[in-house]
This record gives sequence, C-alpha cells and structure tokens, in this order.
Amino acid sequence: MARSNDRGAEELRPIRITTDYLKFAEGSALIEMGDTKVLCSASMEDKLPVFLRNSGRGWLTAEYAMLPAATSTRSQHESTTGRLGGRTHEIQRLIGRSLRAVTDLTAYGERTITIDCDVIQADGGTRTAAITGGFIALVGLLRRQKEKGAIDRIPVRDYVSAVSVGMVDGRVLLDLAYEEDSRAEVDMNFVMTGDGRFIEVQGTAEQKPFDRGLLQAMTDMAVKGIGELIGAQRRILGDLP
Repeated sequence: MARSNDRGAEELRPIRITTDYLKFAEGSALIEMGDTKVLCSASMEDKLPVFLRNSGRGWLTAEYAMLPAATSTRSQHESTTGRLGGRTHEIQRLIGRSLRAVTDLTAYGERTITIDCDVIQADGGTRTAAITGGFIALVGLLRRQKEKGAIDRIPVRDYVSAVSVGMVDGRVLLDLAYEEDSRAEVDMNFVMTGDGRFIEVQGTAEQKPFDRGLLQAMTDMAVKGIGELIGAQRRILGDLP
C-alpha cells in the first residue's frame, strides 16, 4: 500500500517548524510533521516542586494536551473532567524526561521550566513531534533568559529529537501517520541525542512477538530519521553552547 505523500519506507513526513510562533511566550515553536501539528511553548517560573526546595537546583516538566477538534472525532477537554487520562500522564512524563536528559538543572537556580505541548491536529506521532518541537522552544526560552542576564550560559548539553518506527503489512516504516500506526504489527518510539545516544525506547508487539533482527532494523531506521530531524533543528538553532 502506498504511503501518504508517496514517500518511501525510510522517509519522514514533510517537516515544517515555525519558531517564535507565540507573542508572549519566551520560547515557542509550531512543529508540523505531515498533518500532525503541535504548538510548543516554554516558560520559566520562580517556583519549585516541594521535593526540590532548598536543593539549589531547578526543575523541568511538561504538559501535553489535545484540542477537542484535533482528530476526526471531537474529544472533551480533559480539564473539564477534573482528571488527566493515563495516556496524557505518560506522554507528559516522556517529554519531561527527554528534555531533562540534555539540560543542566543546576544552571538556572531554583526555578521551574514548563514545556507546554498542545496538539492542534493529530495524525500520528504527536508525542515524538512534541519532543522535537519542545526542544526548540526550550532553547528559545534559555537564550532569552541569557539575553536578560537571568542566566550566564545556555544549560543544554546536546540536541534531542524523537521519531516513531513501525512494522505495517510486513514492512518497516519510518514516522508513522495515524492510518499506519493504527494497523502496525509492531510500534516503537525512539528518543535520541544529537551524538547518537538513546534517551528512551518504547516498543510494543501489537500482534505477535518480534525478534532481535527486526528490533535492529527498526533501530537503524530510527537513527537515520532522528539524524534528519536533528539536522532540521540545527538549521534553526545553529550551534549549541
């Protein structure tokens, strides 16, 4: 079955990243991966979780949400139900872990950075797009904090990006759209740094177990895709300090 945009098995969807998308956020980016669109913003506040008070270090966390009309069927705002769903909690924690892995939390005092990721249109890969776009928003925030003299350096050690890989109809495919993801026999998400190290690997066999050979093939494809995504980030952000 042909893929959307007539792309090959190892091709990403068309990528578009618009920085400084929001007027008031110190760091923001709209990332579009094909028909998936995620608005990411970064904020810094003079507060900390209780468990980190008087520790001399900061914190970085993330929030994730989908607009009600982000998919073909309207979903209710989770805020109106009074509780977040398990999927939302999982994705928020993934985004936070991924960005903390490349951030020196001791470099900006006892303050909290929050990365807000709002999905305005969902066609697969929203969590991976949120990580890739969230990193750009984070660096934008930190650069503005440095310009203001609030911090003396940009406390980011490396780039970070994420991508999905799956086996669909017996083929290994990069960067799954929703129609592909919903039929995947194996579905994986990879989070990696610019120097090729892994932060997180999530994988599920939806039908039957998969072997080490398939795992290696999917890993190799993810490495290629993340290399291209980090290349797109570098073209926007340039060298990191």
